[in-house]
Amino acid sequence: MEKIQLIATAPQGLEAVVKREIIARGYQIVTVENGRVLYEGDLSAIPDSNIWLRTADRVHVLMGEFTAMSFDELYRRTRELPWEKWIPATGKMHVKGKAQKSQLMSVSDCQSIVKKAIVDRMKEHHKIDWFEESGAPFSIQVALNNDRATLTMDTSGVGLHKRGYRQTAGEAPMKETLAAALVLLSVWRSDRVLLDPFCGSGTIPIEAAMIARNIAPGLGRSFAAEEWPILDPFVWKEAKRKAYAAIDYDTELKIYAHDRDPRMVEIAKENAIDAGVDDCIQFAVRAFDGVDIPDPYGVIITNPPYGARLGEKQEVENLYRQMGLAFQKLTTWSKYIITAEERFERLYGIQAFRKRKLYNGRIKTFYYQYLGPRPEK
Repeated sequence: MEKIQLIATAPQGLEAVVKREIIARGYQIVTVENGRVLYEGDLSAIPDSNIWLRTADRVHVLMGEFTAMSFDELYRRTRELPWEKWIPATGKMHVKGKAQKSQLMSVSDCQSIVKKAIVDRMKEHHKIDWFEESGAPFSIQVALNNDRATLTMDTSGVGLHKRGYRQTAGEAPMKETLAAALVLLSVWRSDRVLLDPFCGSGTIPIEAAMIARNIAPGLGRSFAAEEWPILDPFVWKEAKRKAYAAIDYDTELKIYAHDRDPRMVEIAKENAIDAGVDDCIQFAVRAFDGVDIPDPYGVIITNPPYGARLGEKQEVENLYRQMGLAFQKLTTWSKYIITAEERFERLYGIQAFRKRKLYNGRIKTFYYQYLGPRPEK
């Protein structure tokens, strides 16, 4: 089957995690760059990637990359690409653009020129002069960076963090893709205890349960490319059938989700039910310092409140000091804490084994990792 090139976009700092996921799906990596991973597959990689990738933002088809120093060159090179292979005569085309450090900095002009080049190519191929654009949507992006134009088509539609299970969230919700990345970056495995003492709407424990149960994150939603004629509907049905068959219903999990806010705990329970993992997680209304789980090698993964939520700097600082005192008692546990506070280690009282810069939306955060001893065999 013919190979195509796909781009999985990723938040800054998660490119390596997305790369590992793609390799695990059996695809060949081409390049890894800031915010994206380019890889090869066949057409079936489109449904497979959308259904299975936990930490990517979107999956795009790479249509072409070339140097574009003038509008004429952008038009000509765009028109050379095989758009008719992907877009039918009824396709509804929408072009988005962005540009930086390039000769062509007028995004609106670039969008218009790309749309015109595609339409002219389609007119020539389909032998028609007018397109109703009444069919499936095709979101095309032209990105110019250092005079290099990259043309892609979005196969995902709504971002991949929209799993479909989180109908209600708290005031500062974490994206599901980032929550999954926090779990994948930790030492937690399904045979160990996992605790989130600031669970909020439950995103971290829910994503952990889905990982442990091997539940594909995209099973509960639809994607833009499901309407594309180039992809036989059977390919999507088969990809989802295989994903359902891969779910592990037997593994016993020890996942605990605590929060001091009863309303948030109820929301987290509802989200876990919608995700199909409510039987995997034990919820409780409890303060973070009330950890009494009798396990010597547990793992804490949590997103405690920080300035954006509490608003009072002193309150945040006191919270982190109290966390340090409470968590230091768990001498054999591993702790993973994400926060926007750059002085967290000083307030917490212990220097992290590793600190990783990540972005929670547009907020720069740090993932502080404190490793406990390995469990005895």
